[in-house]
Amino acid sequence: MTREQFSLSVALVVKGAFDDGILEDFAQKTGLEPVIEWAPTTVILASLEKGKRPDGIIVTDDALAGLVEQKIVAPDARVPLVASKIGIGVASGVEHPDIETVDAFKATLLKARSVAYSLGGQSGLYFAPLLERLGIAEAVNARATRIPAGFSAEKLKTGEADIAVQQISELLAIEGTEIVGPLPEEIQKVTAFSGAPLAESFQKEKVEAFLAFLREPKSAERFRKSGLEPR
Repeated sequence: MTREQFSLSVALVVKGAFDDGILEDFAQKTGLEPVIEWAPTTVILASLEKGKRPDGIIVTDDALAGLVEQKIVAPDARVPLVASKIGIGVASGVEHPDIETVDAFKATLLKARSVAYSLGGQSGLYFAPLLERLGIAEAVNARATRIPAGFSAEKLKTGEADIAVQQISELLAIEGTEIVGPLPEEIQKVTAFSGAPLAESFQKEKVEAFLAFLREPKSAERFRKSGLEPR
């Protein structure tokens, strides 16, 4: 049976949960198929500024609020989905370093052969200034593996880095990655994500059906499994 399609631009943070059965379950239940372009929120915003218009988006709450102000998204269209923490990952089987305290976290980063992090995602936008605040930016960045966007844990698989920093769900999206833990609470950043159809989309009902599906109990279980907290 041919499935009816609609387009979405979606932040990478939920990819693990989507790939773990959410998309297939939705398609089987409804006969609808979202065609997804995966990117960090910053990249999605840039594409919208250039005129790209998917039927719906899933991005950070802050970004979505800005799109409401621009009338790209209707004020009452937002659907809260998940909250995400930043964490540290290592390759499977590798001894987990100590990140229990801020001092231990700093020491671990300074000892690392190379720390991988993304410049374009929410974690990277927070982590780079965090290194400055901690006073270790020069030392860490001298050996860091920085990527424009994508999954930092990929660099654990290639051996280019021995520690990866990113949203926990994004770390878990890469097979062979183990989560050491979230950043210490004193320096943690929790990011909330929501979805919405675009105001001018002709497929609003399909987007709304998908966002409602993401709030169902089975979807919530998959989000938790992937390191996210349903809202």
